[in-house]
Amino acid sequence: MRDSFLQFLSIVKKSGNLLQGYNKCEEALNKSQIYLIIISKDVSENTENKFKVKCKKFNIPLIKCYDEFTLGSVLGRESMKVLAIKDKNMADKLLNLRENDEKH
Repeated sequence: MRDSFLQFLSIVKKSGNLLQGYNKCEEALNKSQIYLIIISKDVSENTENKFKVKCKKFNIPLIKCYDEFTLGSVLGRESMKVLAIKDKNMADKLLNLRENDEKH
């Protein structure tokens, strides 16, 4: 199931509905232009807390999964700690894939 999540994340990137990096994600979150935030397991406590508070404020789901290098490698980068999904249907699909992963 983890592979399905990462494979779909790659599709989201190719579709142009993925924001990468702290600043871009924070800016889009403040403008309510996203439907899901994904942070890596090794993100700093400060960054995690900031995004948790903002996600709660704007009622945006947050997923904490994988390390920064796994997320980065799927996206063709060395590492990536913060991602945002701009498409509601794609965000819902990623949430479903993550839920299924946690059940197994």
